[in-house]
Amino acid sequence: MKQKKILILSASPRRGGNSDTLCDQFAKGAREVGHQAEKIFLSDKQVRYCTGCGLCNGRRGSCSQRDDMEEIARKMIAADVIVMATPVYFYTMAAQMKTLIDRCCAYYTDMQDKEFYFIVAAADNDVPAMERTIEGFRGFTLCLDGAVEKGVVYGVGAWGKGEIERTPAMREAYELGRQA
Repeated sequence: MKQKKILILSASPRRGGNSDTLCDQFAKGAREVGHQAEKIFLSDKQVRYCTGCGLCNGRRGSCSQRDDMEEIARKMIAADVIVMATPVYFYTMAAQMKTLIDRCCAYYTDMQDKEFYFIVAAADNDVPAMERTIEGFRGFTLCLDGAVEKGVVYGVGAWGKGEIERTPAMREAYELGRQA
């Protein structure tokens, strides 16, 4: 099996929050089978909102803003596998993840042939209700050449920090990491 570079993007605003804990499980499984896994905790990074200035329209790979997005984008471009994880707030992704996706405008044409996994964590127990969040991820990957969705972890029924540890999603995240 070829060793893969896996980049995990955790949009949880809480270190050790439910979606972030699922990220750690995915990474654990991936590392156990020999993959390289790096997690970026987005709350530790400064990623400003896209201003719509248009600079990236004419010069791909260029953004007028100077923050941590270029570093994150370069890691996304270098990765074989990208895991996008978010808590679900009001049935959609957290602002940290949406901001990151919007800022990919300057770099998305270089994000080719990637495998994607999505992780969501929510208080609601209704898996179908999580689909609008997953569709947000799919809208992003639809714009990327050669993007392949490989799996989704639905961490439902977990409101308080740590409640995810009592759900099947822990094992699912770990197993998907092993399969990556």
